[in-house]
Amino acid sequence: MPSTTSRLLNLLSLLQTRRDWPGALLAERLEISHRTVRRDVERLREMGYRIQATMGPDGGYRLDAGSELPPLLFDDDQAIALAVALQGASATGAGIEEAALRALTTVRQVMPPRLRNRLQSLEFTTIPDGHAGGGGTEQVAPDVLVAVSTAVRAREVLRFDYANRAPVSGPGHEPDTTPPPRRVEPHHLVTSRGRWYLVAWDLDHDNWRIFRADRIRPRIPTGPRFAPREVPGGDVREYVSARFKGSDTRDRWPCTGKVELGLPASAVLPFAGDGIVEDLGPDRCSLEVGSWSWIALAASLGRFDTGIDVVGPPELTAAFGELAERYARTAARRM
Repeated sequence: MPSTTSRLLNLLSLLQTRRDWPGALLAERLEISHRTVRRDVERLREMGYRIQATMGPDGGYRLDAGSELPPLLFDDDQAIALAVALQGASATGAGIEEAALRALTTVRQVMPPRLRNRLQSLEFTTIPDGHAGGGGTEQVAPDVLVAVSTAVRAREVLRFDYANRAPVSGPGHEPDTTPPPRRVEPHHLVTSRGRWYLVAWDLDHDNWRIFRADRIRPRIPTGPRFAPREVPGGDVREYVSARFKGSDTRDRWPCTGKVELGLPASAVLPFAGDGIVEDLGPDRCSLEVGSWSWIALAASLGRFDTGIDVVGPPELTAAFGELAERYARTAARRM
């Protein structure tokens, strides 16, 4: 037997698909009694939906169009999903940012107070694709996002267990004991390429840290309030993007080089990431791209199955030489 909420959602969905519904047909489609249909219609009317009774042999119902939008029937997870989708629209570049913000404001206004409070507590910064690394599909529980965002808004110290911390061992500790929770001043909840991150001041290390939200397990209650700090550089998007590129504050790779490849630009462009591709002819192009180290940059360029000519700088040429020696030693050990 479906729950009352599920029945109401199904009933509302049916009423929106056609102008008039005979009561007997609604009962048949929903697999409930005609009496239950009447009772559920009354519940929807109490919520603000204008449903008119229609005349006929069996009687029926009609959902009036153009009435004021009543409180929507969303469960908690659906409300969080809606807030994430509308706030994330700011990074689509489709010119709908203002409309999405107005839609989010409208939805918040018609939500019941409990869901409205959850939506208002969820605020985050979206980093567009190509400006940060670390893409993934790890899921984060909506309650975790709400708890972290609420602590950010309230400027309250957040305590949480972090999944990648190794058990504490050594003098004064029993082996395999649970490590103490992290204590941080949470400043920004951000999302990039399907992953969620918390930018926070780590109170135990006196430094800025970026934590994966899918690894966070918040503890309650939160700690005392704190005075907000400014992230290095003053812009959270720039800061997070820079950290993913191995830089401290500037959103640029610390090692950037340029090469010429024996491939057409069309074959290189899909794999260039944030690099710059220049067409040099039918079967040749240049690629200017960066990485966190010269060795990593040289190794990444090796994925192109073609000859490579280094335009510059000398550090990139030296990195290719170092890789060639490593590969030669590896190949010699296999012989």
